[in-house]
Amino acid sequence: MLKELAQFLVDQIFEFGYPGIFILMAVESSFIPFPSEIVLVPAGYLASQEKMNIVLITLSAVGGSMVGALINYYLAYFVGRRFLKKYGKYFFISKETLAKMDSFFTKHGAISTFTGRLIPAVRQLISIPAGLAHMDIVKFSIYTALGAGLWSLVLIFLGYFIGENQELIDQYLKQITFSVVILVIIFAFIYYKIKTKRV
Repeated sequence: MLKELAQFLVDQIFEFGYPGIFILMAVESSFIPFPSEIVLVPAGYLASQEKMNIVLITLSAVGGSMVGALINYYLAYFVGRRFLKKYGKYFFISKETLAKMDSFFTKHGAISTFTGRLIPAVRQLISIPAGLAHMDIVKFSIYTALGAGLWSLVLIFLGYFIGENQELIDQYLKQITFSVVILVIIFAFIYYKIKTKRV
């Protein structure tokens, strides 16, 4: 079943090309849960067969991820903020909580956005608190693109070097995901220590 699904996706991506990757990654990066690995791993495999170009796959993936992330950001920016100001008390979110979130994203928005893009489940959601906190859009875009680009390259190269071996892909993807989460925790700890020393 998985092999058939992977083959179907390879065929579809090859048929629609880079616009297909762009659209699927925009969906993946928005509020619709859609695993990026089922798009980029097959795309990486196609690159290994010289049917696609790694640079163009990466650009399409990052471009799509940016569109999805900006959808979440601006929904939270314009709709979510207004909603929480009016009804937040019913969800135990006060104006003071929003002020603290604003302060946090002013100080730590860049690192939170970048690392958030590397963590499963958080990847799609990190844009929402950034939008609620009115994080600077330039900073948000830069660090979203960096995080999305790094994760996209991991998946693309996984497909490029491992190809159609679904068992190996599953095994390495779990290992990579675990390693990335550990590295993010270590990085966040070091960042926290540096910040507290400066205070």
